[in-house]
Amino acid sequence: MASIGDSIFWVEVDRIKPNPFQPRKVFDEIALQSLAESIRSYGVLQPLTVTRKEIERPGEGIYVEYELIAGERRLRASKLAGLREVPVVIRTSEDSDRMKLELAIIENLQREDLNPVDRAYAFKRLADEFGLKHGEIGARVGKSREYVSNTLRILALPKEMLDALQIGEISEGHTRPLLMLTDRVAEQATLFKEILTRRLTVRDSEQMARRIATERTRKTDLTPELLSLERELQEKLGTNVRIEKKDNGGKVMIDFYSVEDLAHIRDMIAKIQEMPQLSQQPGAVVDEQSVQATEEAVVPKPEDSSDDLYSISNFSV
Repeated sequence: MASIGDSIFWVEVDRIKPNPFQPRKVFDEIALQSLAESIRSYGVLQPLTVTRKEIERPGEGIYVEYELIAGERRLRASKLAGLREVPVVIRTSEDSDRMKLELAIIENLQREDLNPVDRAYAFKRLADEFGLKHGEIGARVGKSREYVSNTLRILALPKEMLDALQIGEISEGHTRPLLMLTDRVAEQATLFKEILTRRLTVRDSEQMARRIATERTRKTDLTPELLSLERELQEKLGTNVRIEKKDNGGKVMIDFYSVEDLAHIRDMIAKIQEMPQLSQQPGAVVDEQSVQATEEAVVPKPEDSSDDLYSISNFSV
C-alpha cells in the first residue's frame, strides 16, 4: 500500500492555504490566465505539494486543512479555471519551516519562475533566518557559492532600481554596472535613467560605468597600463576597483557588499601572491560607512626598466 508521501490525493482548493515562505511575490496575470485555460482543457498535470494539518475547533471536532509547499501558480490558475479540487502530494507535517522555504525556492528555480529580486530575498531569508552560509545555500539549490553571493549583491541597489528589475524594466545583467557605482549615488542614478530612457544594453552600461568610475580627480594620474589593469580587476572581481599610485607602490581599493563577499575577494587577491612581480601587505582597512576594503599593494622596482611592469599578464586574480 502506498504511503502518504508517494500517493496522490484530491483536495478542495479552498482548504489549501498559501505557503508563508513562498519566495515569489510577483505573478504574471496574463500567464496565469493562459495556464488556467490549459488547466480547463487538460487538467492539472503535475500535483501540488502540501502538508496536512489537523485543527480542533470547539463544538465542531477535528478540521483538516492543508498548507501549500510548492505549486502556487497551479493553485491560483486552478481557482481561475473554476476547479473545485486539485491533485496533491502530501508531505509529513514535521517538515521544518526552512525545508518549506527551500522546496519553494528550488521549485521556482527549476522552473525559472523567480525574478532576480525575489530570488535574492529568498536567499537572504535562508541566510538571516536559518543561519545558512552562501555555500550552504548554493548546495541546497544546486547553484555555486558565487551565484548566491552575486544574487545577494543585488539587494544593495536602491528600491527604485529593485522595483525596475522586479518588473523587467532592467535586466539582471544591468545590476552589475549599477553596483560598480554604489559609492557614487548621483552617477548611479544617472546611469539608471540612461538605461531606462536610452534602452542601453548591458555592455553599453558597463562601458559607461567604467568611464564614470575612472573619470575622477586623482592626486596622481595613472599610467595607461594601470588604468587598463584597474578595468581588468573591475571585470574579474565584478565590483568597483580603484588604484592610487604612489612614489613607491600604491593602493588598491575594492568595494564589497557583505562579509562573505569580502572574504571571497580576499581569497581571489591572495592568488596574486603567487606571482613574483607583486607582493601584497596584509593590512586591509575596512571602512564600514563607505563599505570598501582597502588592500595595500607594493610594486617592487625591477632591475631593468620594462614597459610590461603593469601588464595584466603579470598578475593573477
